[in-house]
Amino acid sequence: MMSIRTAFWFFMLVVFTAAAPALAFDRFITARGGMLMDGNAPFRFVSFNVPNLNYIEDDMRFTETNPYRLPDEFEMRDVFETVNEMGGRVVRIYTVPVKSAGFPPKAPTYVLAPGKFDEDAFRSLDRMMALANEYGVRIIFPLVNNWPWMGGRPQYAAFRGKQPDDFWTDPQLIADFKATILHLLERTNTITGVKYKDDKAILCWETGNELGAPFSWTVAITRTLKSIDHNHLVMDGSRGLISNEPPSIQLGALTEPSIDIVTTHHYESDPAVIPQHIQDTIGIVQRRKVYLVGEFGFAPTAANEAILDKVISREQDVAGALIWSLRFHDRDGGFYWHSEPFGGNLYRAFLWPGFSAGGAYDEIRMMAMIRRKAFAIRGMAEPPRSIPKAPSLLPIENVSAISWRGSMGATSYDVERAEGAAGPWVPAGQDISDADAPYFPLFDDEGVRIGGRYYYRVRAVNGAGASPWSAVAGPVSVAFKVKIDTMKGLGRALQAKAITVATGLDRSFKESPARLAGERGSELTYLVPGRFQSFTLYAFEKGAADVLQILGSADGRTWRVLKGAAESYAVGESTYDYWRPKIYRTAGEAPLKFVKIRFLGAAQLARAEIAYTNRDR
Repeated sequence: MMSIRTAFWFFMLVVFTAAAPALAFDRFITARGGMLMDGNAPFRFVSFNVPNLNYIEDDMRFTETNPYRLPDEFEMRDVFETVNEMGGRVVRIYTVPVKSAGFPPKAPTYVLAPGKFDEDAFRSLDRMMALANEYGVRIIFPLVNNWPWMGGRPQYAAFRGKQPDDFWTDPQLIADFKATILHLLERTNTITGVKYKDDKAILCWETGNELGAPFSWTVAITRTLKSIDHNHLVMDGSRGLISNEPPSIQLGALTEPSIDIVTTHHYESDPAVIPQHIQDTIGIVQRRKVYLVGEFGFAPTAANEAILDKVISREQDVAGALIWSLRFHDRDGGFYWHSEPFGGNLYRAFLWPGFSAGGAYDEIRMMAMIRRKAFAIRGMAEPPRSIPKAPSLLPIENVSAISWRGSMGATSYDVERAEGAAGPWVPAGQDISDADAPYFPLFDDEGVRIGGRYYYRVRAVNGAGASPWSAVAGPVSVAFKVKIDTMKGLGRALQAKAITVATGLDRSFKESPARLAGERGSELTYLVPGRFQSFTLYAFEKGAADVLQILGSADGRTWRVLKGAAESYAVGESTYDYWRPKIYRTAGEAPLKFVKIRFLGAAQLARAEIAYTNRDR
């Protein structure tokens, strides 16, 4: 007869087994003859770098002064669903973040100090790994960044008051980094119960991102990894590129037993030479190690297609290729956006399935091409695209600010309204993109009447069909309406003086892709469509001193400065050259028929909102 103690532990085993998430993988990826192997089958891929999957640097909401946050489950699932939809089956994340003095004080991180780690951040990483297993997506896991973005080598050195290059040779700094490695590899996932060193979802550990390390450092780290983890492959994360010269690898890596994979990154100014540079690297490696193209991008669709065709054609010589980079849906509506400072002031991170907002770099055709190649490298015909799932409406405070959590693969959305929770439903907006105005509400329902109460629902649409409707939200009472100018040209303005359309350098302006710019003496005037209630202006200025005035007029001839001061939302980090975001607000100045913005210095405008009611109220 089973003892009480035995019965208890048997019960706990049953409970834990039932609660533990399913793990999709039967085996680790291995290396043989210069190829990645999944059992006895070659393992090849075309997919994406997803640098925000473990740590978001793009929370660019206008009033947010800290751009860093940890991704939540909705956002992670959006990534894995996207990768599966695109046939990618592998993602390369970014490195383990390290606390930086240049980040806002409230910025989350992973490595707080030598040997000190943030448990909340690592629990977020646990969720990522659990979902990677659930969705059957392998992770390439770089360990340290050569650069300061998100924290890396310079920050480890700063902890000890040393110089960045000391990281390669200083015994204390090497020991600090090894402490991070040990913490990560020996960590038991709080969701799956599996140690990271035993997690089959990890394709390989990469020593780091674009490292300028001497080979002695590389060997010390790769041997440390192998001494702790006998399951996973190890990739040399040495820089792998030198400006416009052919990418280089550490030749010692080709004979070092603790290194399984070598990689190159490709950002040559003439992308037409990249296929030959890949061929040159193949000639150097000669299948002594697995070789993969770890990063490429900032190139036209045809050039990227030529790169992928080269990779696909060399089936025994190149395991795969990862384009830079993919961003995903934001929990607060829309997508995360990331303009690329090194992308020639043109490219942004890609959004699936591609949108007209990315027309300058051919995003829609680019994403379709990458999907074709991702299935082609696996020897598979491209399947039909999936019908999107139902989106989720976010809480609605007023009808001018309706947003939802987007659906993977949706190209647009339809919004319906009703005066009762059960309908009847009528169209409020159709063919709405959630990739037009980043970090602002997605939809303004202009078709309502003031004093009305309305319910809303939304569905997602793409070429495969339409999702079910979302859950109903409401009722929403309409106390006022809002005239919104998203600064896409001068279409909503009444008059403009010395105003120009601003383009590029979006990172400095909270990723706002549409802006109007002015200098001292510039003016922009609006007609108030009803009884004036308030005016809100989202602007960017270089300094702390306010350089904009808001004026009002009842007749268009006599103007007075309206009351109200600007609120500043300066981003509390120094990695990028941010202009200072400011919001100008004024209210209660009725009756006004006109509102004017007067420039006393250089500024750029991202959005204007005029709240109004009916004239007879």
